[in-house]
Amino acid sequence: MNLAMLAAARADTGKGPVKVGLIGAGKFGSMFLSQAPTTAGLSVTVIADLAPPRAKAACAAVGWTEERRSATAFVESGLELIARDDVEVVVDATGHPAAGIAHALAAAEQGKHIVMVNVEADVLAGPLLAETCRHAGVVYSMAYGDQPALTCELVDWARACGFSVAAAGKGTKYLPSYHASTPETVWPHYGLTPEQAAAAGMNPQMFNSFLDGTKSGIEMAAIANGTGLTPAPEGLAFPPCGVDDLAQVLRPRDAGGQLQHSGQVEVVSSLERDGRPVFRDLRWGVYVVLEAPNDYAAACFRQYGMNTDDSGRYAAMYKPFHLIGLELNVSILSAALRGEATGQATGFRGDVAATAKRALKAGETLDGEGGYCVWGKLLPAGASLAQGALPIGLAHGVTLTRDIPEGGVVGWADVQVEETSQAVQVRREMERRFAPAEAKAAE
Repeated sequence: MNLAMLAAARADTGKGPVKVGLIGAGKFGSMFLSQAPTTAGLSVTVIADLAPPRAKAACAAVGWTEERRSATAFVESGLELIARDDVEVVVDATGHPAAGIAHALAAAEQGKHIVMVNVEADVLAGPLLAETCRHAGVVYSMAYGDQPALTCELVDWARACGFSVAAAGKGTKYLPSYHASTPETVWPHYGLTPEQAAAAGMNPQMFNSFLDGTKSGIEMAAIANGTGLTPAPEGLAFPPCGVDDLAQVLRPRDAGGQLQHSGQVEVVSSLERDGRPVFRDLRWGVYVVLEAPNDYAAACFRQYGMNTDDSGRYAAMYKPFHLIGLELNVSILSAALRGEATGQATGFRGDVAATAKRALKAGETLDGEGGYCVWGKLLPAGASLAQGALPIGLAHGVTLTRDIPEGGVVGWADVQVEETSQAVQVRREMERRFAPAEAKAAE
């Protein structure tokens, strides 16, 4: 609270508005840009995009005046943007893991706060990146508006109120068959033709990563790493569940629910397994299930109309929608004016392993998130390290050295990895520094 007041006050000082540099003017970036003209105390000074004319067109499409566009610098390089004196807060909205790592490290070196829309990079090396920024005296933050930051906020709310958290996560559209989806087969699942999607500028591989389970795994790993909640040993179950049944379904098995343990991240599906829609689904939202610490609190749940389980001890709080880039200002202003992150990795608890969509042959080149070869499966970090699993964020452009059966987890040993690349080196260092205790004990 009070961010708008702080931002307005900042605009009236000699420092002027908070100066923001945006890297990546895609859908998320465009949604953020649409809000900048109506936000007191915030100014987008620089936009970096591989195609600056495309970024300028995005600004025009969201209603920026010619005067505002002319007053903004457009560059091709995120590193060039970070080095500029007229940027206080960097927003990485590239979605490219290696680029996100490079940008976070550069921001720390240059003394700039960074908001990571790039959840892919955060899950690949977030604990190390957050620590590096913290030691540099700058904020490394999840992006408010995206589901991980919103879920972390609900978890923090529950704990600040004195509740223990049984589960937290989000909703999505899911069926088991979606794990095999490819960019070629994705659009009918969204009710679109390829022509309609192309006309809207929609990227089939990106949207397929939302559908095939990869994005869900990435976002739940980010939440686990940011909150201390943990994945189930078998990963995500995607139980069909509407908002009225969250507390009933998402409680531990020994209490009658479907959770493997209390304190778990989980994604609920908006579809029953036979494809029927779930009643009052949470496809676009986030949730937390909390447990009453005593009989008095449980009685209050009933008195104030909360959705509870049949025992009355577990209750759910949820947010039905998220507005992604339209809400991003909360992170930017929080970093610049309060020195606080809207969620960040505090440990390595969840990982996302590249998993074969079909039988893969030695010599094939993997094409990363949402592609034709692999999807990202959520694993506990210790289990991922024990298996030597290849993180989904590094499954781009690497060649298989052996066959992988359908459903098999691809390992570091199964691919030719460029060990000298910055992303690989940072990931290796993150694993050494932040491996869970049980993983270190097994070495």
